[in-house]
Amino acid sequence: MSKFLKGTMILMMAAFITRILGFVNRIVVARFIGEEGVGLFMMAFPTLILVITMTQLGLPVAISKNVAEAESKGDIRKVKKILVVSLSITLGLSIIFTPALILLAPYLTDTLFTDDRIYYPLVAIAPIIPIVAISSVIRGYFQGRQNMKPSAYSQVIEQLVRITLIALLTKTFLPYGIEYAAAAAMVASVLGELASLLYLFTSFKIKKKFKIRRHFFQSIRNGRETFNELMSVALPTTGSRMIGSIAWFFEPIVVVNSLAIAGVAAGMATKQYGSLTGYALPLLFLPSFITLSLSQSLVPAISEANSQKNFTLIEHRLQQALRFCLITGGISVVILYIYAKPLMQVMYGSESGAGFLMIMAPFFLFYYYQGPLQAVLQALNLARAAMINSLIGAVVKTAVIFILASQPAFGINGAALGIVTGFMLVTMLHFLTILKYIPMTIYLRDYLKIAFVLLATGAWGHYSYLHLFNEEGLILRLLFGVMTSTMLYVLLSIGFKLIVKEDLARIPFIRRFIV
Repeated sequence: MSKFLKGTMILMMAAFITRILGFVNRIVVARFIGEEGVGLFMMAFPTLILVITMTQLGLPVAISKNVAEAESKGDIRKVKKILVVSLSITLGLSIIFTPALILLAPYLTDTLFTDDRIYYPLVAIAPIIPIVAISSVIRGYFQGRQNMKPSAYSQVIEQLVRITLIALLTKTFLPYGIEYAAAAAMVASVLGELASLLYLFTSFKIKKKFKIRRHFFQSIRNGRETFNELMSVALPTTGSRMIGSIAWFFEPIVVVNSLAIAGVAAGMATKQYGSLTGYALPLLFLPSFITLSLSQSLVPAISEANSQKNFTLIEHRLQQALRFCLITGGISVVILYIYAKPLMQVMYGSESGAGFLMIMAPFFLFYYYQGPLQAVLQALNLARAAMINSLIGAVVKTAVIFILASQPAFGINGAALGIVTGFMLVTMLHFLTILKYIPMTIYLRDYLKIAFVLLATGAWGHYSYLHLFNEEGLILRLLFGVMTSTMLYVLLSIGFKLIVKEDLARIPFIRRFIV
């Protein structure tokens, strides 16, 4: 198995475990603090992501890319310079932005949001900024060396610590008010990220081939060229991420103010936003653990192939990534659409959010494609084009949300439609940009095959849930439907050669049976 595929598989397994643990975390939070508490949590979270984006400055991708190139040349001194310069930048920015978030929290609460209870979650999450800043540099270093294990293990540790603390903290602070319980959930996130950093730092100390502290300031003074190289990748990448983060920062603000125009009270708007972003979207984002894993592995792998001008290998790796996304995303879309109501009932004890799943699920295949496409653009030094595409998508998304959500006929469903409109547009623009630079074959026959497989699986899932085992309990019916639908999907995919023997042979625990 190639280093690229091995790293991808490690990240996929870790990301899958992390997402499952994250689900447990969200279920616990939802059951303790409800839709309103989840709404407060999710309204504060985009602010944190925006501040972290400004702190990281796009460096994780730049570190991964530059370390991969330096490693291919055996230049250890260059690797050290990359790390020293990156740590200096991120630590300096975190010292600025952490107190800034705490000081600006009252202004954000009073001016932009319609619910003043959001102040407490905003303040509680601020200490996570320097922790994430350091973690991102170490993760970028390991990914650049195509060693995905430390990053994978750290994600699992972070979720385990968070899940251990979240029930305890939310239950302890709930009697003081829903806003304090939401803030306690944020504190659990901070402590989980701290545990993750401690593991990453220990792994880095054990495996590094040089001493960071030796001649640290001399490396900074002599690191102007390294700084320029990092910024040439980081700034355009930051531009793209910044656009997404700013759009996400304004998303809850636009949604709640649009709902206010439509006549929805502040408390109900918070509740509806919590149902959309805290209940429905996590389920839709679950399959993206594959997208995330592929994206992290693609940047150094494509950078290495690009430095060798091996465009055939670039296309091969991108086609691999897109096929993985199509196959895994397809079954996810069917299950989430067909079983929206029972999934919500089993996980959250309420069908709230099922309507959002049914509206958004058919379009989420575009989202699963977006990560690998963006990673390839970054690796090909086309981050500026990715930034422009993201800007267009963000503007269109915000406009659609405001236009639709402010109308009583659409309400919060208008926000759901605006979100899917934005990422569909960005994905299509990314794909068209790549086609300009890399000659790619588009296999239309495969897309027709997958469309048939999806329809057939969806038809079976719908029939089995409505007409089979009607007298059994909800959980048994759901398990039967999901398992049989998945089996049918896999068999049809193999029958139509969407999944071939070589694909299965790359999966470690299946390979031995095939061989």
